[in-house]
Amino acid sequence: MTWQATVLTLFPEMFPGPLGISLAGRALERKLWALEAINIRDSAPGKHRSVDDEPFGGGPGMVMRPDIVEAALLSGAETVDQGAPILYLSPRGVPFTQTRVRDLAQGPGVVLLCGRYEGVDARVIEASGIEEVCVGDFVLSGGEIAAIALLDAVVRVLPGVIGDAQSLNEESFEQGLLEYSQYTRPEIWTAKDGTVRKVPEVLTSGHHGNIAKWRQSMAEQETRNRRPDMWEKYIKSGSSGGKEGGGMKEKSDE
Repeated sequence: MTWQATVLTLFPEMFPGPLGISLAGRALERKLWALEAINIRDSAPGKHRSVDDEPFGGGPGMVMRPDIVEAALLSGAETVDQGAPILYLSPRGVPFTQTRVRDLAQGPGVVLLCGRYEGVDARVIEASGIEEVCVGDFVLSGGEIAAIALLDAVVRVLPGVIGDAQSLNEESFEQGLLEYSQYTRPEIWTAKDGTVRKVPEVLTSGHHGNIAKWRQSMAEQETRNRRPDMWEKYIKSGSSGGKEGGGMKEKSDE
């Protein structure tokens, strides 16, 4: 069964956008996944197809009407009937994580509701069993860019999209850690500031066991330094074996 993404939006012309190129685009052409962008305005009555109204209680901005959002959801009912969850991209939502990426990829697909203005009437969120998710602690003009980011994250882990699926296991967040630093040719590189920078010797040693240990050590160090929140969870999970850091140190370039 093809993994189906249905997006409810006021700007269907934004899709597929970046999802039509590179890995996601090739996977779309190969029918490893499918995309349908539904214009919410098509479900609005009247000559002007208005989808919003003033908020009760006063305040700035406008709110998307529940009856129109529900009608748009019903137009994408086929995807919902297959058991796909309905997600509303919202800064109030629960953080969207790599674990959830994997969960969605194993299902039949997803329905994404992209809000605009001051958001969507809360009643339709409750009545339709919509889950609010957030891709980061920042506010966008609408949910479309967040939806594109979410879909890109899920599509790339679908079976057959990436040639070497094993490489996905070493990426950031997969093992509760950030990914280790990467290096390529030239082995010795002179930066613009005149400093000479070498690739860590262990990576050119050919000793796969030592390379694996170094990469694990670097992943732990990067996580501890950059994401203390992730590091705390990693330590509590017992994945580190009780160590407060990696066992190997990167050799200085000096």
